[in-house]
Amino acid sequence: MKTTFILTTLFVFLACSLSPDVGYSFGINYGQVANNLPQPEKVLVLLSTLNLTKTRIYDTNPQILTTFSKSNIEIIVTVENEILNQLDDPQQALQWVNSRVIPFLPNTKITGIQVGNEVFTDDDTTLLQHLVPAVINIYNALARLGYSNIWVSTPSSLAVLETSYPPSAGSFKGEISSMMYQFLNFLATTKAPFWINAYPYFAYKDDPNSIPLDYVLFNPNAGMVDPNTNLHYDNMLYAMADAVSFSIAKMGFKGIEVRVSETGWPSKGDANEVGASPVNAATYNRNLLKRQMANQGTPLNPRMRLEVYLFALFNEDLKPGPTSERNYGLFRPDESVTYNVGFSTLATPKTSASISLASSATKIKVAPKGYKNLVYWMFIYVLISILYV
Repeated sequence: MKTTFILTTLFVFLACSLSPDVGYSFGINYGQVANNLPQPEKVLVLLSTLNLTKTRIYDTNPQILTTFSKSNIEIIVTVENEILNQLDDPQQALQWVNSRVIPFLPNTKITGIQVGNEVFTDDDTTLLQHLVPAVINIYNALARLGYSNIWVSTPSSLAVLETSYPPSAGSFKGEISSMMYQFLNFLATTKAPFWINAYPYFAYKDDPNSIPLDYVLFNPNAGMVDPNTNLHYDNMLYAMADAVSFSIAKMGFKGIEVRVSETGWPSKGDANEVGASPVNAATYNRNLLKRQMANQGTPLNPRMRLEVYLFALFNEDLKPGPTSERNYGLFRPDESVTYNVGFSTLATPKTSASISLASSATKIKVAPKGYKNLVYWMFIYVLISILYV
């Protein structure tokens, strides 16, 4: 009896201890502004084949939510900007949650709701007055229905910042400070993240003569040192994220996690869109993937892995604007790869290298493998000693 128990304990311990490291999911935006995309069933197969388990959609498409039911895909859904003015009514918000979200739970893993997109800097300035009431009403509706575990937030562009360089000088624009304070108070109360859409590509395109390409592509470079904190930055994305963190702190809030809801690089652009190319797109995304595989945080929060959702899964042929807008996809609509970003480390079967650009940001404490192996064999030695006493 004693021997059986100890051997069983030994087997369980070894199975858990010696198994490959668990891979993190790859957060990716699944946009649908196109008329030639594969059906959700095929998208689910694509994501599953690549071991990608986190995605964000820009609506509450019932076909996608139904298709992803009982899969391992975690989904962030979005309230369209056009209906924000309706949701500052608590009853309308409750109805929205009841009709757009509840029917798919819990089989579909809806983990978060983005209320609008870049509302703080939208051309329609009337939207802003509806944002915080809508956010609060949707959260209250979820809590009332037993789903307070689903976070509620909104993604903002970097244009919400008055100053972003150096990062420690980061501050929000004065004209949105009142609404931003209310929104941050909500996030602090509900422990929801602050999401940003951060694109180093835009900064480089607008000023390629002043901004080193290696700095925005995560390539080796001298980087910059923030004169106020002495923190060293070797890439622009981390500097952008920390500028937002400093801005939040200046509003009097601590502990609000900053996450990246969108980042990416176009593989094609117009003649005046400097830097838009397959080579640069592959370099940016591949280098970012490597950072994520190394569990990197920003210089301000080095022990908390920055959660990042890449834009985007597919090229979207109906998106308005310059050519670049239609060429952010890692895949073409026929599911062929736009460029090689290193998916071999993600594809089935899983290995210890299986990782991606998004995960729950957590404090990372990993013992060296040599130390862990020593612990394992000490444990085995003790058990064997007990067996033969």
